[in-house]
Formats: sequence, structure tokens, C-alpha cells
Amino acid sequence: MAYSNTPAKDCVQSDYSSACRLNINGSDQERKFMENLVVESIELYGQDVYYLPRTYVGRDNVLDEIDTSTFNNAYPIRAYVNNVEGWEGQGELLTKFGVRIEDKTTFIVSREKFTEKVDNNVTLNVEGRPNEGDLVWFPTTKHLFEIKFVEAERPFYQLGKGYVWEMQCEIFEYSNEDLDTGIADIDAIEYAFSNSTAFVMGTGGSGAFTVGEIVIGDLNTAVGSATISGDGVDSVTITDGGEFYTSAPTVTFSGGGGSGAAGTAVISAGGLVTGVTINTAGTGYTSAPTVTFGNSPKDTQAEVKSWDAGTRTLQVINRTGTFNTGENIKGQSSGALWSPESYNTIDNTNSEVDQNYTFETADDDIIDFSEGNPFGSIGSTTDLTI
Repeated sequence: MAYSNTPAKDCVQSDYSSACRLNINGSDQERKFMENLVVESIELYGQDVYYLPRTYVGRDNVLDEIDTSTFNNAYPIRAYVNNVEGWEGQGELLTKFGVRIEDKTTFIVSREKFTEKVDNNVTLNVEGRPNEGDLVWFPTTKHLFEIKFVEAERPFYQLGKGYVWEMQCEIFEYSNEDLDTGIADIDAIEYAFSNSTAFVMGTGGSGAFTVGEIVIGDLNTAVGSATISGDGVDSVTITDGGEFYTSAPTVTFSGGGGSGAAGTAVISAGGLVTGVTINTAGTGYTSAPTVTFGNSPKDTQAEVKSWDAGTRTLQVINRTGTFNTGENIKGQSSGALWSPESYNTIDNTNSEVDQNYTFETADDDIIDFSEGNPFGSIGSTTDLTI
């Protein structure tokens, strides 16, 4: 298609409102042509990367900073790597805290392609541009980078428009973020480096936990027992009202030889289950069915890292609280149900150099933390040190 940017002979260039005035910043066609050249150049000379938008989960309102965040999606996009002689930054440094890796790089992406591949498919914390704090996965070297700064004015407005985003990145320092992108190599970082706790389960459990599923304890879950009348469920007696319920939990009847029973839990203002209203008695019950209540919002949750049936050892990551011996831990997809026999939340089984447990147990040999009065016990008639 032929195009001319030559103004009409009678066009007044000093008239800025004139439609025929020469556009020194180029026409829409010229800008589109430039944009297409940029896209094609990145497609030819760029690399396939994945863009991981950050989702904020918890915010500290006192310090005004993010407590926790997750990365649940990874969007493929073509990016030009601005480094030709290796990574930027200071590389590997030996510090008093150990070896620190400070690799840096710059990824350049087309604005048009970023909008198409990323911005149109997810709600970013700041719309319309890459966000500082988001991640970029570089599959070629299996590096995960964090965006530290986004340069928007380089090159400086060719034909009056910006065509690329220049993302200046540093190697990502993992800190127990939840990585569930569906890309195996990315998600493996979480399993390899997150804080992991090992539980030895007691005998008598059932089923096998599956890697990646959510497990929930029942320490705060309500407990009840059903009675039948004829072949239907007549009532439910609450033996433990649970705690911290903010809405009525689900009520499930299982076993007993029948089916069809249904009920609605009644909770108090204090968050306890006080009773169950039987909506449908069901039929065919020859014995009292088992009553199961939905979990309390305060029940501890975690994600399964591994399960060893031989040693009955369950390793979990991303715990929301502390499990207790004696409570039941149930797999939400596998249905496995076991009770912890022993565990140690201080010992991070994912690390060969973690010394939290060592320090916690060795400190008693260095400092005496027991309470006592070096001048004796006031009022004691048997203490001869007074």
C-alpha cells in the first residue's frame, strides 16, 4: 500500500488545528509499521520466557507491606535478552551469611505483545504494564528473575510513541511464596526450597496422600452423633461444638446402610455448632450413620510435599498453623485420614544447612533459661540460703 505524508500545497503549518498539517511525529501507519518491525525483531532474535504475575494474599497494615503472595499463572511471551556476554550484576559473592548470587539481566518485550499475551488475560496489580515484583522464568537456563524496575522511555518516543517495555531484573530470592503455575520446573522450586515439616503418623490411618493436595486438620471442627427412628435419621447430638465458625458448616451423613439424610448446622454467636436441623430423614438406615461437619476456618491447612507409606511420614509445606498430635489430618482430594504421632515444626526437612533445631536444643547448654531467685525464696522456711 502506497502512503504519502506530504501536506497539501495550501496547508498552513502554523495552524495546529489543521487536519492537513504535517505530523512530524509520524502518521498512524508509520507508527504501526515501526511497531510491527519491533515485534518481528523480538520474534526473530528473542527467547521464550514466562511472565508470572504476583497475587497479594496478606498485607501488614501497620508496616504497609505485603506479608505473603502467590504466583498462580505463567504466561508465555517472547522477550529479547539484552545481555550478550552473560549475566549482569556481581555474580556469586561470598558474604558473612554465605554465598549470595546477584545475577541481573534485562528483558525487552513488545508492548503490543505484552498486552495481547499477558494484560488481556489477567488482572495485574497495576494494569497496562509489567509490574515490579512480578517474576520472569527463563527456561533456557532455568532461572527465575524478579522484576525490579520497568523502563518505559527507552528508546525515547520514536515517532511519538513507545514500543517496548524494558524489564530490569535480578535473580529471585525465594521466601516461601506459593508457586502453583502448572509449569513443572517452576513449581518444583517451591517443593525444593520452602520450609517443610515432617510428620510421623500413628498406626490405624487409612488411604495415601497425594503430592500437591491440601490437607486439613480437625482440631476446631465440630463433632456429633446421629440417632435413627425407623429407617431414617431422627436427630444429631453435638458432642463437640468446635470453634471459630463464621457460618454454618456443611453436614454430611455416611454409612448406616441408608441414604438421603440431610441437615443444616446451627451455630451460636460465638462460633460454636449448637445443633443440627434435620431437613430430610432419608431411608434405609439400619444403624446410626456417621456425621461429618465441615472444617472450621481456623483449622490448620498445608500442602503435601511427599508421603512415605512405609514409614508413615508425611512432609508438608505452606502450613497455615500448627497441627497437633491426636487430631485427624485429611487429604482433600485423596480422602486419606491419619493422625500425627510425632513432629517437629522447628526442623526444616527441606534444608541440609538449616540449624534452627540445633540452636534451639543447644542453647540450654550455654545459657541457663530456668527462672530462679539467686537470693533465695522469700518466705521460705526450708531454704537455708536466706
